[in-house]
Amino acid sequence: MNLESSRLSEAQSQPEAQSQPEAQSQPEAQSQPEAKSQKVSLRRSLLQTRRSLTREVWREKSDRLCAHLQSCDRFIQAHTVLSYVSIRQEPDLSSLLSFSGEDLQKPGLQKQVLQKQWGLPRCVEKSLSWHIWSPDRPLQVGAYGILEPEGNAPTLDPESVDLILVPAVACDRRGYRLGYGGGFYDRLLSSPDWADKPTIGIVFEFARVPRLAIDSWDLPLQAVCTEVGVFNAEHETLLTKSNPFGED
Repeated sequence: MNLESSRLSEAQSQPEAQSQPEAQSQPEAQSQPEAKSQKVSLRRSLLQTRRSLTREVWREKSDRLCAHLQSCDRFIQAHTVLSYVSIRQEPDLSSLLSFSGEDLQKPGLQKQVLQKQWGLPRCVEKSLSWHIWSPDRPLQVGAYGILEPEGNAPTLDPESVDLILVPAVACDRRGYRLGYGGGFYDRLLSSPDWADKPTIGIVFEFARVPRLAIDSWDLPLQAVCTEVGVFNAEHETLLTKSNPFGED
């Protein structure tokens, strides 16, 4: 089943944000009202920018981002990977999940992608339940209008998971994440069963910002992947940076 869910109507593409200056290394939690106000304003602005991408630009950026993931050691070494179904023009990772046996014959395809076990989330009340997914398994529309595995799909235990690809509205250079406000991933990543799992935040480059307003309970991700490359969140080290399609 095609992983792309229905999307909002697309307007003309806007220019990407310019590169931002380096962030300070030590996080400082702000007061709750101040942090909340900044998060609401930034979330609204970045979602609008994301919605403004034409389908062609969104597709190109998503393909470049996927190519960088395939070159990242964290991704290459992981066997079981948790991903997501794109909504609201999030970076689309479906090209990584939707390979069939015939794809093994395609030139340039990295076989470690084909050998992975994938997990997709299902919203259960205020938590995420993770289920094994492959292209032959159906998806259904969940409580929030997001495609998700059926309730009887096999589940994944935390012990078997090697990497979590975390969707976000924005990530900063320290690895802190701005989500949609529901707290699903905050609760997941603060749980003892999941807290030590390797994580990569997935955003477009215009949403990788120098410094987010954070709360005392916010936890940083280990890396951030955009269409420019994969960045180590701890030391702002670029782990991969290349043009996978050989274009200027």
